Amino acid sequence: MPTQRFRISTAKHRQITDITSQVQEAVRAAGCDQGLACISVPHCTCVVYVNENESGLIADTLELINQLPAGGSWQHNRIDNNAEAHLMASLMGSSTCLPVSGGQVELGTWQRIMLIELDGPRERLVTVTIVPS
Repeated sequence: MPTQRFRISTAKHRQITDITSQVQEAVRAAGCDQGLACISVPHCTCVVYVNENESGLIADTLELINQLPAGGSWQHNRIDNNAEAHLMASLMGSSTCLPVSGGQVELGTWQRIMLIELDGPRERLVTVTIVPS
């Protein structure tokens, strides 16, 4: 299984970044024509998901994330005061698998592969593992 990796630097505490082009390039570099692309981040306060890259939806997503109480009485905050970032990442997930056809990730008309930074700014590693069929 070929694996490709790339890094994303985030500039804000919370932000959403479209990583579709980097994932598509990783799939091309792997040389896989048909199969699955599993996109993941080895981080506990970061999310990978598929949805539209539409400004209103991005604002709505960030608003929803920000509704988790920061600082509150979360037990994990004793360690590094970012429990809400861990909790949101647990709810949304750190990976997604998508079909590859014709050497490209198959996406719907409006679908994009997005990374949500929940505890930045940081440098994030994205792994694209190709499972050929």
